Amino acid sequence: MTVAYMQAIRARYARLGYPAYRWYLADSAPPWQPLPKPLAASRIGVLSTAGAYVCGQIAYHYKDDTSLRALPMATADDDLRFSHITENYLVDAKRDPQCIVPLQPLRALVASGVVGGVAANAYSCMGGVYSQRRVRAEIAPAVLAAMQAEHVDAVLLIPM
Repeated sequence: MTVAYMQAIRARYARLGYPAYRWYLADSAPPWQPLPKPLAASRIGVLSTAGAYVCGQIAYHYKDDTSLRALPMATADDDLRFSHITENYLVDAKRDPQCIVPLQPLRALVASGVVGGVAANAYSCMGGVYSQRRVRAEIAPAVLAAMQAEHVDAVLLIPM
């Protein structure tokens, strides 16, 4: 099933009374990049924009928080928390964190040999950052540095 993500976000923000979000659209799509090796030999990273954090970490500020949280891959569901500008849309994530931060399914894919490995940490940021400049200048470099430090071959992106 295809998810019309941009249309859904526009409608969600309108219902919440927020100004229309101006999407950053590049002049052209990035070139397709095939995996450098088979998935069964690849190390996978995870990035969720749901404002996920681990119990004991600082929650995200409700708006324009550009910080990044490392979520150890062994984190139990009961220790995952969510803090996001669209808090009322996190009901399902709070009931089943695996729908937003699929740590258990990824561990199972590694155990079955489908995926070669996963990074030691999944990462999360708060997706409700309205400044495209701050996303490009703060969040994107932090995510890139984290994924490079984890030596991943590909990243699973999970939008909120």
